[in-house]
Order: sequence, then C-alpha cells, then structure tokens
Amino acid sequence: MKKEDKGIIIEKITETLKEYGCFYLVETAGLDAEKTSALRRACAKADIKLMVVKNTLLHKALENMEGDYSELYPALKESTSLMCANVGNAPAKLLKDFIKKDDKLPKLKAAYVEETVYMGADQLDALAAIKSKNELIADVVALLQSPAKNVVSALTSGGTKLHGILETLSKKEG
Repeated sequence: MKKEDKGIIIEKITETLKEYGCFYLVETAGLDAEKTSALRRACAKADIKLMVVKNTLLHKALENMEGDYSELYPALKESTSLMCANVGNAPAKLLKDFIKKDDKLPKLKAAYVEETVYMGADQLDALAAIKSKNELIADVVALLQSPAKNVVSALTSGGTKLHGILETLSKKEG
C-alpha cells in the first residue's frame, strides 16, 4: 500500500473516531460470511459503524487524536474491527446478543467509553450496564420530580384533612 493511501485511510479513521462518542475494538476474524453479514446488519440497525481496520493504521489514527489512548495499544494485535457509536452501551448489548449465539466470537478486545478505557472481554457486562446520556437524563428528571410530587400530594391530603377537621369543629359548635 502506498504511503499516500495509508495517509488517507488514517485520516478517514481519525475523522470517524472524532464523529462518534465511543468505540470498541473487537475480534471478528473467525466469523464466517453469514455471521459477519448478520453482525453488519445488526450494527447498521443499531446505528453502530463497523469497520475492519489495520492495527498500525488505527494506532496512528489514535496518535493523531487529542487525548491519551496508549492504554488501548496492547489490544491492537491480530485482526481488529472497530465499532463506533454515540450510545456507550449499544455495542456492548449487541455483542452480548451475538455471543449468546456463538460463545467465541465476536470477542471484545477493548473499548473507549465516556473517556474511560475498558480492557478485555470480561468488561462486556460492565459496558452493557452503562447508562446512556438519555437514560441518565430521564433518571435525573424522575429524581427531581419525585420530591415535588410528594409535596403536592402532602398538601392535597393535608388540605383535605384540614377541611375535615374544620367541618367537624363547626358541627360541634352548632
């Protein structure tokens, strides 16, 4: 491959990494054509970009980006597929579904999610449990609404009790 071609590919990988919020490094080399096609379709449906990359070119693309990605470099061995997504747990959930069918592949090598590096296939459950930005916002809104609902409920029930007490007192006096 010519040096100019490598430069173009490195630039394309760098742009892709910048475009998405997180990425996973996955071993997919042992998948047959049918399973690879199924994985690609599932990725497309889940809004995950799947690319097969050369480790040296991905290494150079990571070096071109801001931040320190050196913790990921040991995972750049053998064949690597890059899964990019904007929702941190989406690739992990997709991989878990595929692993249920075939317990060997695809295999998680490493992931970069929310500025944190996860190394090894044993991190898949932790990655799948990470809440997305929208899920966290929904949790915060629910937490903020809860006290307000309790206050309104207390005021409503307190008003009803107060009305009942006043009515009872007025009947005793009369």
